[in-house]
Amino acid sequence: MTTIPPLLRGVLAAAVLAAAGCATTDSAQARDEHDYPTLDRVRYVFACMRDNPGPPAYEMMAKCSCAIDAIAKEVPHDKFETMATAFDANTIGGERGSYIRDAKAMQVEVRAYRDLQARVKKACFIGPP
Repeated sequence: MTTIPPLLRGVLAAAVLAAAGCATTDSAQARDEHDYPTLDRVRYVFACMRDNPGPPAYEMMAKCSCAIDAIAKEVPHDKFETMATAFDANTIGGERGSYIRDAKAMQVEVRAYRDLQARVKKACFIGPP
């Protein structure tokens, strides 16, 4: 077994630390924005499987996982939460739901969510061909 001279060890350690420092730049921040919490991914997959019955569970799990992965690549988590919340709130009936249905800014989020869902469902082969 060969030993690494102390000077070379120091240079290698500095290079590793410098590389680690570079990993926390803008690309790491962008990656974090698109890194959805596991619980949110699981919730999405379960809801997707519930809303799209038919194919075997394993097949649907793979398709729904594909969908949330595609969403995570396209939309930061905070934006996805805003769109999904507006979409869910849009279904509240009565006077309480009218706040969402009447707010133009919220309807923009609802439309964006529907468009996003349509794209990922098509890309991941969810629903009728």
